[in-house]
Amino acid sequence: MASDERIQELIQGLYDAVIKMDEDVARDLSRAVVDEGIDAYYAITNGLTAAMEKVSELYTAGEYYVPELLLCSDALYAGLEVLKPHITLEEAATNRSVIIGTVEGDIHDIGKNLVKIMFETAGWAVHDLGRDVLVPRFAEEQAKIGADVMALSALMSTSMLAMPKIIESVRREDPDVAFLVGGAPLTRDIAESYGANGYASDAVEAITEANEMLTRLGK
Repeated sequence: MASDERIQELIQGLYDAVIKMDEDVARDLSRAVVDEGIDAYYAITNGLTAAMEKVSELYTAGEYYVPELLLCSDALYAGLEVLKPHITLEEAATNRSVIIGTVEGDIHDIGKNLVKIMFETAGWAVHDLGRDVLVPRFAEEQAKIGADVMALSALMSTSMLAMPKIIESVRREDPDVAFLVGGAPLTRDIAESYGANGYASDAVEAITEANEMLTRLGK
């Protein structure tokens, strides 16, 4: 079993590989994680996706642009390709499903894509509607899929106003679906005022919150 020092060395290496847009290093270090018996989910959340959270911050700050963002994503996926088959989560919810999308009027999808990766990593069936999704589309998809959770993302204070409309329209047709919301302008209090069942401040928290939310609802 790898020492704590070695584990942190590999996790930091994965983090740096994504930030530095290095696919080969991300892939090689991910193989080392597997070979040395380190928990794959821990490596993903603390190395790869933590790095993409930082990349998102760099993009928002104007330090990274779309080309850098895409190259960082390539490095992330190179690592995920190696690590995902080795996840052994007791809480992996392979029978759970989520519909996810960035709401109408909002084209930001970095955060939404990170949350999508986390749900997929945890074994959920993910139905991604993309960005700038019209309000009626969510109810239409829920009628087809019957997902356990609907995850809504908004990065602007104007676009987040679509969330209560979506929640109301979907619940008219399916009162049992649980809503998870997130995004820069939101808080837990705002989420509750919108009628959401849960709120996540980042992609890692989203999985924990979704599972706890369904437990609270007896699902």
